[in-house]
Amino acid sequence: MLLTEKEARAITGRMLSFVKAGDASVNVNSERLAHLRFAVNNFLTSGVRDNRGASVTVWIEGKRGAASTNDTDDASLREAVEQAERIARLAPVDREYLPTLGQQTYKPVNAYVEATANISPSARARAVGAILAGSERAKVVSAGFHQARTQATAFATKNGNFAFERRTVVGLSVTSRTTDGASSGFFQRNHFDVSKLDTERIAREAIRKALEGRGARALDAGAYTVILEPQAVADLIGSMAFDARSAEEGRSPYSVPGGKTRLGERIFDERINVYSDPWNAELPGTQAAQAGIPAQRIYLVRNGTLEQLTYTRFWAKQRTTEPTPGPVNFILETTSARAPIEEMIRSTRRGLLISRFWYIRSTDPRTASLTGLTRDGVWYIEGGEIRYPVKNFRFNQSIIGMLAPGNVEMIGASERVGDSDSASLLPALKLKAFNFTSQSEAV
Repeated sequence: MLLTEKEARAITGRMLSFVKAGDASVNVNSERLAHLRFAVNNFLTSGVRDNRGASVTVWIEGKRGAASTNDTDDASLREAVEQAERIARLAPVDREYLPTLGQQTYKPVNAYVEATANISPSARARAVGAILAGSERAKVVSAGFHQARTQATAFATKNGNFAFERRTVVGLSVTSRTTDGASSGFFQRNHFDVSKLDTERIAREAIRKALEGRGARALDAGAYTVILEPQAVADLIGSMAFDARSAEEGRSPYSVPGGKTRLGERIFDERINVYSDPWNAELPGTQAAQAGIPAQRIYLVRNGTLEQLTYTRFWAKQRTTEPTPGPVNFILETTSARAPIEEMIRSTRRGLLISRFWYIRSTDPRTASLTGLTRDGVWYIEGGEIRYPVKNFRFNQSIIGMLAPGNVEMIGASERVGDSDSASLLPALKLKAFNFTSQSEAV
């Protein structure tokens, strides 16, 4: 059973009452996870898991210790606190310790939907059954994962802060392959409201990509104009960070020699905005940001200009500035007219349409450079039309260069893209040049 606010407040209060250390923060969480897994056009597993637990972090003369428990009776809570205090006495001084926050005021976020929390197993089975039947008709083999998560969490500090929040999310991913294994399609989405999870679209796109990817040809590696579907954009810029400390210490693409940063500089295409909005109707964040600071709507990039870097409480104190209340979600959108992917294709003389990337690794954090592979659908475009599917590539690409002025040709409407746990609001992008370094035989 999920915790109510009254129960969460009681557990955090009891746990704090056992603390003898000078400062402490406690967290309590409860979760229900319901899933249905399928493969080879058949149901595999279905189940529900309920979890409940608590954790505590204490500081004794600036030394930190932490412990957790999955029992919330008094004896277990007391033992977790005592274990954390034993660890703290043996630990070195935490040089980044700051006193926990006193009571804050939080503006509620609407990220909980009762229908998602109480998703019907039979309705879920019917939705997945339709996917399997469609796969059989299309003569492809499909696999995937449908998962619904409901959470109730709370945190409290010895200095009097307390916050409670409930959240839901439901996601579906589908991978379809042709029977010879030579072509693959993938699609996934999630939402906090199960009524807005379009399972038919997810299945349709995965199956279509598998069918249209048959007979892929090899192309030489090189720099190509590309159209990145929103999933491909999510795969790349999910690693984007705007951390002030790394920038000021010279470890970031936003660094300037001498401990300075590129704040106020137009780094990205002028049509790009990047921001966090806890109360976005499509992508609600959390009411509390890092370290319990109340969340706020903040711009990181406005009209292509780097407007804000994120300061932790510790680093803000080091720099005699205010900590950043976020980000608690990630939204990239354009200030110009949105272009559908069909229009991007029609405007392309020669280029590639990319479904997604995978096996992505950082190669140089100072330039936000990544390497990885395309997957589950690449198509060659010529004369404004898709001509044929293409075998996969390995890429090496700087995200800063990818989004730089002069390289972004068209931007689509932002949509929610995510797996069963997290999501962002991101558009499709048409880019003048993207660097592919070699071919890959992987499907």
